[in-house]
Amino acid sequence: MTGRLQLSALLAHSENGGLRRVAGPSEAAWEAVAVGAGEPELTDSGADRLAIVTSGAPSATWQQDALLRRLRDRGFTGLALTGAAAFDPGAFRLADRLGLCLLDVERPVQLAKACWMLLEARDALTLSQVRKVAQSFEYAADDLADLLGHIAANLGVGVALIDSSGVLQEAGAHLDEGLHAAIGFESWLDQASAGDSAAASVRVDSPGRSGLRLVLFGRGLGEAQVQSLSVAAEIAMPAVAARILIDEVAAVNDVAVSSGLLRDFVDLHGAADADVERRMAERGWRTGGHHIGFRVVARGRIDSISLLRSVSAGLSAIDGEAHATTAGRGLSGWLSFPETPDPDRVERAVAALRDLHLGVLRDFAVATGVGSLQAGAEGLATTLDEAGDAARIAASRSATGWFVRVDSLGLEQLLLAWTGNDTFVPAAESLLAPLREGGGELLATLSAYLDHESGIAATANALGLHRNTVMVRIRRVQELLGIDMTDPEARLALHLACRAVQPR
Repeated sequence: MTGRLQLSALLAHSENGGLRRVAGPSEAAWEAVAVGAGEPELTDSGADRLAIVTSGAPSATWQQDALLRRLRDRGFTGLALTGAAAFDPGAFRLADRLGLCLLDVERPVQLAKACWMLLEARDALTLSQVRKVAQSFEYAADDLADLLGHIAANLGVGVALIDSSGVLQEAGAHLDEGLHAAIGFESWLDQASAGDSAAASVRVDSPGRSGLRLVLFGRGLGEAQVQSLSVAAEIAMPAVAARILIDEVAAVNDVAVSSGLLRDFVDLHGAADADVERRMAERGWRTGGHHIGFRVVARGRIDSISLLRSVSAGLSAIDGEAHATTAGRGLSGWLSFPETPDPDRVERAVAALRDLHLGVLRDFAVATGVGSLQAGAEGLATTLDEAGDAARIAASRSATGWFVRVDSLGLEQLLLAWTGNDTFVPAAESLLAPLREGGGELLATLSAYLDHESGIAATANALGLHRNTVMVRIRRVQELLGIDMTDPEARLALHLACRAVQPR
């Protein structure tokens, strides 16, 4: 005998013979168990014992009352038998008064075996749990969620994959925050409890992700059950780690395909292409309807796959059909609406994207840009471009929380963002290359001249030069570039080029 048999542990045991309490104390514990085909065979006596009767329950009310009284007089504080749920209500009240826990059980022999395991044969209990884990691997699992579901179903407990931030995946039951907080992440194996819940967990060896733990948990578990689950968790962990790796490889391959598809679509600039349209339809990407694009860019070194995983988790809660994939040093995505969304719905969607951005900021140094509402395939390409422009601006705006919405920007800011793209910058460098002579003083003078609306006096004051010096340099610029500085369009092009090669 290794301890007391708790009613809660017995009810939590997956193979308890279909046990349920019908009357008497809701919290009970027993020192020993007596099993017999009928009351005369229950020869044991003593305090705090559970009687398991393998024959049916008496039908007469007086027989039910007599059975309860005789067993209680002999020291039994619990009675389990088939048909107890059909006892007369008066028998239920008597059980309550006597302090006798009355239990209905469908399979008394299986209940007796469960009691034996929990009280006397913990090694047998552990072996049983290990066997069930092994049986979980006999079924082909489609992914990690499927594998966790097999384990949970076979063990009859909750199964979860967690990290320090919370639950990543779970099956069978919900791991509440209190129990998660009680789990230790430093040790290889850990046993924890919170309220009436308990858990056994083991560190998961995953080359792609650190800080993971596999948790087996449930309510009302006794010490022997938690100990057996610790062993079961260790046995299950390698298979879970392997499944994580398989799923991650598949996810990386899928991201590579989706990223390439998005690049092909954007390169079309809204033009029709049957092959791209077919591939987007196969992936479930809507090009019809209305769209709001967004772009998340890194402000430092970043793991794009981890960023995508974090963003995707939050997108599911946003109103609208959401898609996202990696793109360069960050990711691009969009929200789609079959019908034209009203202004309030658009504002809620943008607010949700802002909230998602703020959540991602806790783990990643990023900036986020959001495009305007656009319609159709061409509109989708447009809003994605706008989001990219807004993200470039957001990357230098800590005052806005690294978040910029294109609708809130003026034309000038959009033009300046456009000058930062890979097409414009090389062209601007080539255009202004003749001004690099003399240490770049001609380029600096031209830039200041355009910033001060072609004012000679204002430029001279800004640079600390004489007016004549500025006039000579500007004439030299016109000679080198062959550009008419009196042409407003020429001045605008030069101004944008100066901003591109001399970003502020």
